[in-house]
Amino acid sequence: MSVVEYIVGAAVILVSLIIIAVVLLQQGRRAGINGAISGGADTFLSKTKARTADASLARWTKYIAILFFVLAIVANIVALRMAG
Repeated sequence: MSVVEYIVGAAVILVSLIIIAVVLLQQGRRAGINGAISGGADTFLSKTKARTADASLARWTKYIAILFFVLAIVANIVALRMAG
């Protein structure tokens, strides 16, 4: 295996771990329903802060997912060039 394959492989693993962490940090879509049923009251500021944080995490998830797919394609191209 060449150095390029190791670098691309390490990048794919790193990006996959980052996307897992970002997805796990996002609040579930049903979290608001449980708070409303159990009587949990949130202030207006905490609700808008949560929305902006979730929106930011959702945006980062899209960017990291695109980066992951690009790296996967690059890894495939590198592997095919090294094999042939």
